[in-house]
Amino acid sequence: MKTKPKTIVITGAESTGKSVLTERLANYFQVPFIPEFARNYIERLNRKYDYSDVEYIARHQVRELQENQNLSRPWIFADTWLIITKIWFEEVFEKCPKWLEAEIERTNIDLFLVCDTDLPWVADPVRENGGERRSYLQNRYIETIQKYGFDYQIVSGQNDARFENALQHLRQATGR
Repeated sequence: MKTKPKTIVITGAESTGKSVLTERLANYFQVPFIPEFARNYIERLNRKYDYSDVEYIARHQVRELQENQNLSRPWIFADTWLIITKIWFEEVFEKCPKWLEAEIERTNIDLFLVCDTDLPWVADPVRENGGERRSYLQNRYIETIQKYGFDYQIVSGQNDARFENALQHLRQATGR
């Protein structure tokens, strides 16, 4: 019988080290990871993103996670996921597709590792939410994770300490 992989989503506000942590965890456990799709997609646009772009991103996130959950491996590490996309819809467009909420409710995520905002925010052409907005969104992400009943842990610290903090949370939450 095939063992279902433990699905871990690394999430949090902008510029909190999600991509670095995701890749580092995947390398440590010697498994592929799901990179952040939204950033790459938005960077390639030659215009401002719109509602249909964010919906395309969400559908891609769903498809990619489902494909990975059907593979035989012990872990899946995903750099961001639908929680951030849901809030993005609500904050930017003041609405969210109904199918997205249903997808969040039916998807099995074993643990969210929420990267703390204890790293400095670094501006770049894709980032939109520094300062107080960053803290506000971080709180919304955590509240939304709680609303759906997902397990989560806050990952804090710098460099190796952040990585070790994440490993400790993984071991405690999954028994692996």
